[in-house]
Amino acid sequence: MTTDRSAAAPTQIPTRKTHWAFLTATFLGIGYLRPGPGTWASTAAVLLWAGAAWGLHLSSLGLNLLLAAGILLAIALGVPAATIAERKSGRHDPGFVVIDEVAGQWVALLGCPRDWPHALIALVFFRLLDITKPFPARQLESLPEGWGIVCDDVAAGLYALGIVALVRIWY
Repeated sequence: MTTDRSAAAPTQIPTRKTHWAFLTATFLGIGYLRPGPGTWASTAAVLLWAGAAWGLHLSSLGLNLLLAAGILLAIALGVPAATIAERKSGRHDPGFVVIDEVAGQWVALLGCPRDWPHALIALVFFRLLDITKPFPARQLESLPEGWGIVCDDVAAGLYALGIVALVRIWY
């Protein structure tokens, strides 16, 4: 299966009924930014995490619980939204769908210390693993519709989480 990440915009205009799906799938329009909509979405996810980390004054546990809730929400809304966006656009895994990058990036940030070096390490490793999709992440793309779009990025986020946890041991 090939993915079409070069799609600039959906071929069909979202109807009122599907408007929520395109807002969710594009993470409020970030998926239309060029170049590299996935990197823009991952960066936005890190910035939201940073805003919560420093702005809400939560404990580490509180921040991780908030992040876990965000991940679950991104997956729960992202799978049907990605399915609708894929169907409406007529493209397999369209490039403007970036809610999967948001979910995966947030997975990579779980347990991350509240500092920019660790956040940037999580961002870089997630993007590298999302692009290369090591086994079995790439195989998850074959899941049906939105599940395939979202699950491979969540797997890349889990890989990045493991690597970032190892990096934290030495840094």
